[in-house]
Amino acid sequence: MLRLTSKGIDMPVAIRAAFELIGGTLRDLMPIVAVIAFFQFGVLRQPIHNFTEIAVGFLFVFAGLTIFIRGLEMALFPLGEALANAFARKGSLFWLLSFSFGLGFGTTVAEPALIAVSEEAANVMASAGFIATEEAYYAEALRLTVAISVGSSLVLGVLRTLKGWPIQHLIISGYLLVGLLTMIAPEEIVGIAYDSGGVTTSTITVPLVTALGVGLASSIKGRNPMIDGFGLIAFASVMPIIFVLMFGVVISA
Repeated sequence: MLRLTSKGIDMPVAIRAAFELIGGTLRDLMPIVAVIAFFQFGVLRQPIHNFTEIAVGFLFVFAGLTIFIRGLEMALFPLGEALANAFARKGSLFWLLSFSFGLGFGTTVAEPALIAVSEEAANVMASAGFIATEEAYYAEALRLTVAISVGSSLVLGVLRTLKGWPIQHLIISGYLLVGLLTMIAPEEIVGIAYDSGGVTTSTITVPLVTALGVGLASSIKGRNPMIDGFGLIAFASVMPIIFVLMFGVVISA
């Protein structure tokens, strides 16, 4: 963390923090670079023809990841925890749950990975003759279904934190329901449903949801942030599977 003095920012502290951030990013990227280099030169034994472009691209990835991590530390984590604390002090369950649903819905509906998966699913299922509606309509409906499911999952997760429900009971029940729905849902929708649980855990959703859970658990007396603050991402992964499987059952009826 940077330290302010009477003359402004403490530069030695700022420089040390910058080097620590850069070093941490390099440490995170080195395993990827090592694996690629091993298979490229040790197994395939082929030179890299466009090495300059790849090197520039790696620098972009490195810079972007460094800035992103710093942004999480400066904005998303503090913002999520501050909002959770504020809603806990306000004492309004309605507004807390409304905010949770809006956060899950808003961070998911515009997720690029979800847009890509829903459009590709619509194209494949239309070509297979599974859907008779327009592809764009189906893709939009699928995307909204997943976004609503993530919003609902955060509502369930917040209620779990407030009530102190054991997370394992809810997760086990959720996956049992997934198994039951898988047996009655159309085969064409099963793979899409399972993938939908993964694309929702984006780089924006995960930090905000984690900060929300930890901040809420820290603000409520008798709640342990380690026990009650984590687990919301698990709900955000299983609920889309359930909702998309039900979506498949409905459109195939």
